[in-house]
Amino acid sequence: MHYYIITGASRGLGKALAEAILRQPGTTVVGVSRHATIDHPRYQHQPLDLSDIAAVENNLHKVFPRWTDAASITLVNNAAVVGEIGYVGEQTNEHYNFVFDINLVAPAMLMNTFLSAYSGLSVPRAVLNISSGAAQRPVDGWAAYCASKAALEALTATAHKEQQLRGSNVRIHSLSPGVIDTSMQEHIRAADPSSFSESARFHALHAQNSLNAAEHVAGQIMQWLQRKDQPAEPVLLRLADIA
Repeated sequence: MHYYIITGASRGLGKALAEAILRQPGTTVVGVSRHATIDHPRYQHQPLDLSDIAAVENNLHKVFPRWTDAASITLVNNAAVVGEIGYVGEQTNEHYNFVFDINLVAPAMLMNTFLSAYSGLSVPRAVLNISSGAAQRPVDGWAAYCASKAALEALTATAHKEQQLRGSNVRIHSLSPGVIDTSMQEHIRAADPSSFSESARFHALHAQNSLNAAEHVAGQIMQWLQRKDQPAEPVLLRLADIA
């Protein structure tokens, strides 16, 4: 059985990816999110609010069970939030706690526990952290999002190097999937232009049907995850790298 643990599996890219994987035989998906929105005999829901770090820490053992029939195990840290869109100095400090907990602290804890829990296995293991182009450039109004995604990419690159030095067969990558038609984009388009100078650009992307469908991106990710040759890709991937 090929096991996949996906955070944020209740909607958007996470849900599309879980459904794409479940269409393949011999797969099981553990969805980590607050709500269950998938009904499938090979889908297991693990309720968890990633903004509640104490709850994450106390329930990590439920996310990573000991599977005796595993042919491979994959963790996809997909859940993320932009948070309130506004300039630094014009937001509450709680905003930064909220965004960093979901986008960085929880994924770091999940990846750390994944590598520890399955370190003794010889089966292929993989971690894919979903990043963003915002990790590589400043977007006004998105400071917490940009910074948390940049930190996630640094964490990914460091863990990848460490696993190589250990000689393990764990693949660790981050992927910037591009602009996807999800509820996050709806949230972005609703932002006050006075606190987000790129508002018109994102409205135009939507009006011109330039947003990628979550199902299309999920299909590409699934095919990449299931590749057996494990080619030497860059650690920090863009969608074009896996097409």
